Amino acid sequence: MSMTRRTFTAFSMALALGASSLAMSTAASAQDGDPIRVAMGDIASVESLNLLIAMERTKERGVPMELTFFNSEDVATQAVVGGQADVGVGAPYAFIQNSQAPIRMFYRMSTLLFFPVINTEVYSSWEDLDGEEVTVHSRGSGTEALMRLMEQVHGIEFSNISYVPGAEVRAGAMLQGTINASIVDSASFRLLQEEGGGKFDRLPIDGVNATDEALYGNTTLLEERAEDVAVFVEELNNTWAEINENPAVVAELREQYDLLPDLPEAAVADITAFYEEAVEGGVFPAEPATEQDVRDDLNFLAAAGQVDAPTDDFDVSQYWDFGPLEAAGN
Repeated sequence: MSMTRRTFTAFSMALALGASSLAMSTAASAQDGDPIRVAMGDIASVESLNLLIAMERTKERGVPMELTFFNSEDVATQAVVGGQADVGVGAPYAFIQNSQAPIRMFYRMSTLLFFPVINTEVYSSWEDLDGEEVTVHSRGSGTEALMRLMEQVHGIEFSNISYVPGAEVRAGAMLQGTINASIVDSASFRLLQEEGGGKFDRLPIDGVNATDEALYGNTTLLEERAEDVAVFVEELNNTWAEINENPAVVAELREQYDLLPDLPEAAVADITAFYEEAVEGGVFPAEPATEQDVRDDLNFLAAAGQVDAPTDDFDVSQYWDFGPLEAAGN
């Protein structure tokens, strides 16, 4: 599959979606033959391959799919809310809680496994970051939530949080010296260790267990195309199980489906190592999401100050639709 990255500025998307975006959410097409439009607020990278493989397998079963890359998770979420896309990638708990938007999560793609990293020529501990700037993936992301939580845990306050999508982009900026404190994934942390001359170190984090990325859908899509979404979930389950069994299969399937053909050679060489580390870290859930997982997510985000903590009788259906998992046999 050859894909052209299509980017949109936040300004132009705001004009397109505007204040009427919530009202437009029911306009998502559910006619037979229309593709399920997936919006990703990130750049195409090695860590996208598992999702791309599952989408290709879904297409093989007669469910057309289309992927568009946006320049941030915020813009991708607005596209799903406004009906310009059907499915998004992220964990928009705060957005749902604050806006009551008609979107629901339906598949837990990954759990949080990130590496807060500092340039040791500048900092040596969490306490050193008091009054300093840190860089994360995007507003409302798990990376931001984790850094906000660390502020509370260590009694510090960052001077500013800046947003730079793509762990590899942030790692590159650290190597260039333009960022001195950030949070990256395992592959980017390994890159910093290999090419950083020993000056980058990981800061400790304890007791954090939360969703990193989920798939969420416009409720119109989830209701009107339930059978197609169930096929998608089945292929997600199959792909995740296969990767957990043999992480090296990702590189093979990338070639089989001609995915991300323009990846740099260094990134291609890193595919198996990335997925081996992710599997070892338990990043790809072997079991489907549960109500307890949702409660854990909300408690994590509440500790980071992004949402209100769940009450004893909170309504899980405010955030998740477990119908696709049930239809797929989970």
